[in-house]
Amino acid sequence: MQRPLAQQFHQAVHAALLATAAATLLAVSLAVCASAMAAAAPEAGNGAALQEKYQALQPQLTHNQFARPLYLNSSESSSSIKGDIYAVVDYPFAQVRASLTTPAHWCDVLILHLNTKYCRPGPGANPTTLSMRVGKKHDQALDDAYRLDFNYRVAANSDDYFDIRLNADKGPIDTRDYRIQLEVVPLSDGRSFLHLTYSYSFGLASRVALRAYLATAGSDKVGFTQETSGADKSNYVGGMRGTVERNTMRYYLAIDAFLSGLATPPAQQLEQRLQTWFSATERYPRQLHEVDRNDYLTMKRKEYARQNTD
Repeated sequence: MQRPLAQQFHQAVHAALLATAAATLLAVSLAVCASAMAAAAPEAGNGAALQEKYQALQPQLTHNQFARPLYLNSSESSSSIKGDIYAVVDYPFAQVRASLTTPAHWCDVLILHLNTKYCRPGPGANPTTLSMRVGKKHDQALDDAYRLDFNYRVAANSDDYFDIRLNADKGPIDTRDYRIQLEVVPLSDGRSFLHLTYSYSFGLASRVALRAYLATAGSDKVGFTQETSGADKSNYVGGMRGTVERNTMRYYLAIDAFLSGLATPPAQQLEQRLQTWFSATERYPRQLHEVDRNDYLTMKRKEYARQNTD
């Protein structure tokens, strides 16, 4: 039976990827899909510009609501939505570079997201595609999830800067231009500074479906930006900007959790990453809490096994 348009849209897009994007726009039935990545192809970056951004963002990185050196913003137009995170991570640049310029490792990142059901790099020693499935926040057969194929490209890779791009031109309903970009530079104290961009474009059908969801089942969901208008300064942004902010944060936390596992023995890395990702999301329950820890861990262990054995 044909699923209703709004349900198709929300199950596919409120997650990822990534990826989301993206990761995955939104899932009806309270599923948070993600895989949607950038509304327009990002301009070519460079290390000097990112280093300058790090200096300019010192006040925001030092004083914020995240209790970590992180700055998040978002923007919305009539046909696209975009989220950006700038953050300091406690890992040396060489380690971050070696890990995240490897396509298969991106699947280890993306599978941590609640709504990523499967990720597998394309064939060959140097794959240029990632095949993903995104869906609901609980166990789901792959045939019931949505497929998104992302092109993977290393746009820059040097001793002091790298730039990774993932993109999918077409998504479910009339969504398109799924993009994610990660660029990183080293810091003088041995840590690294990253910029993650996550965004997507949408047409009339997907915009109508998304706004209908946000007016009903998703009406209580918010992002991280605090509204500054009106008497109440503590209101968080909602709507489509809230959606992209939540999923941008989920992807950033997945990257950080992936990196946290590098220091552990290979057999323990998955568990380390799953526990780290879930604990990090629970620091922001108003925005990111969806399922209990045991439910998340059980589901992800199964999904990880599936993507590595199928």
